Amino acid sequence: MSATQTATREQWVAAREELLTREKELTRMEDELARRRRELPRVRMEKGYTLQTADGPMTLAELFDGRSQLAIYHFMFGPSYSAGCPTNSSIADSIDGLIPHLMARDVTMICVSRAPIEKLLAYQQRMGWSFNWASSYESDFNLDFGMSFSEESIRESLASRLNELPRIAHQNAASSGTDIFGYLSEMFGFNTFALEDGAVYHCYSTTGRGVEFVMGYYPILDRMPKGRDEGRDFQTWLRRHDEYESEIR
Repeated sequence: MSATQTATREQWVAAREELLTREKELTRMEDELARRRRELPRVRMEKGYTLQTADGPMTLAELFDGRSQLAIYHFMFGPSYSAGCPTNSSIADSIDGLIPHLMARDVTMICVSRAPIEKLLAYQQRMGWSFNWASSYESDFNLDFGMSFSEESIRESLASRLNELPRIAHQNAASSGTDIFGYLSEMFGFNTFALEDGAVYHCYSTTGRGVEFVMGYYPILDRMPKGRDEGRDFQTWLRRHDEYESEIR
């Protein structure tokens, strides 16, 4: 049945029940994937990292803030940016509301970016966020985890392929106050760590569409009549939350 067809209530119920069967299959598959994530082998962190925060320098172990689990969202905000990536900003909007519930389950969640801490805190104030945001500006942390790259390496790899990049990359680069090479020297992603007997272990990592679980608007849009309605304009509709008013009201 296409999105434009109409039906009787009885036809709708039959179609909905058929879809519900598939949804339940997906739920069971997601439960199985969650179990397998928990069973991934862990890697002990032998290299020490110190990141800058609003409360001063902190080691990776100190960022756990007394809990045994740490979730890090790698927010695209590089040294050459004048503002955080709009798409990453849309993700960060939900983090403050999650933190109390995660803390209740022994989880600390923070963001990490490579821009200097002063830039991060100024932008955080503009956006009205309160989560802990750490800077890896003077650390190899983002580089070692494949979440940051040198602009030179990005320039070499992309110089001949700029026309192949999606429109959103150029749009976000301009909105972040940097060029495309500076913008793509940063990557978004999600990593988790465990702290046991003073040792830190790397447990899980994902990027790409794997981070959609923290994009709270997408699961809702996926259930709306028009869905994401993006087509080839993937994510180009996204703005920082204080930039929508002139467009949608």
